[in-house]
Amino acid sequence: MENYKITDLRSPEYDKTFWNSLRGNRELEALLNVGRDTETGTFELPPTDLTKFSKELSKKSLPRQIASVIPAYGTDYTIYQKDTEDLGTWVAPGETIPIYDGANDFTKNPVGSFKLVSFVKFDEDFVRDATFPFNDYLIGRFAKVVGRTEEQAFIAGTGAKMPTGITHPEKGAEVAVTSKALSYDDVLTLFFSLDPEYRANARFIMNDKTALKLRTLKDGNGNYLWRSTDDTILGKPVTISNFMPDAEAGNIPVVFGDMSYYWLICRRSFSIRALYEKFVLNDQIGYIGNEFVDGRLIRRKAVKAIQMG
Repeated sequence: MENYKITDLRSPEYDKTFWNSLRGNRELEALLNVGRDTETGTFELPPTDLTKFSKELSKKSLPRQIASVIPAYGTDYTIYQKDTEDLGTWVAPGETIPIYDGANDFTKNPVGSFKLVSFVKFDEDFVRDATFPFNDYLIGRFAKVVGRTEEQAFIAGTGAKMPTGITHPEKGAEVAVTSKALSYDDVLTLFFSLDPEYRANARFIMNDKTALKLRTLKDGNGNYLWRSTDDTILGKPVTISNFMPDAEAGNIPVVFGDMSYYWLICRRSFSIRALYEKFVLNDQIGYIGNEFVDGRLIRRKAVKAIQMG
C-alpha cells in the first residue's frame, strides 16, 4: 500500500488512488477516507470526474434538461414557496405606496434526502485492461441508469422513499380536464387552462402511445393538432417520456406547463464503491453508486393535466 495520506479530494493522489481501487486494488480504499460517505461506505468521485458525470447525467436525465436543478448540500434545507402574486402598480408623486404585509406569503416545505442506488458490473478483463477507457465508460453507465431512475421519479414519484412526481394526485399537476377519450377540444381546454404567465415557457409531456393518438387529431377543417414539421402542439414543444401513463381510466396521460417550477434538489455528490468479492466466481466486479436528491413541483398551478375519467 502507498505510504502517503490523502487529505484533499482535489489532489492527483486521490484521483489516481480512487480509480486504482475501483480497478480491483481493495487495499487502496483505506487511503480514500477523505472522500468516504460514512453512511453508505461509498467514495465521492474526484472533482474532474464528478464534472464529467454531471455533464453526462444532464444528457440522460429528463428533469435535468427541463426542470430546475437546485444544489442544497447541507443537513437542513427548506423551500420557501411564494403563495401570492408580487405587486406592481403605478403611483403618482407623493402618493402612498400600497405595500402589503406579506408576513404569511410563504409556505415552508422541508426538503428530504432520498437515496438513489444504482448498480453496474463488468468483467474483470475489461476492468484490468489498461487500454480499456474504464473511467469514462463507468461514468457513462452510471449516468444512464441514474438518469432513467430520476426521470421515473420526476413523472411518477410517490413522495415515499423517492421524490414527488408531476402526476402525483395531491402534489403534482392540477387537473384541468377530465376526459373519457382524448379529443382535440380536450387539448385546447388544457392549453388555455394554464395562465399565460406559465404558458410562455410551457411544454407537453406524454408517452409514445398518447403521442400517436394526438398526432391523428384534426379540427373541423381537417387541420392536424400536431405540427409534424417541428413536433409541436399549438406552438409548444412535446416531450416524450414513456414513464407517463397510458390514456386509461384514472390515469394522467398528458401534462402541460412550465417545468422550471419542478425543482430537482441535489443533496450530496455522487459516490461509488466496488464490490470486489460478490461476483468473483464469475470473474466480475460490481459497482454501487449513490446519490441523494429530492424533487417536487413547487407551484402546482404552473403545470396542468388531463385525467381520464
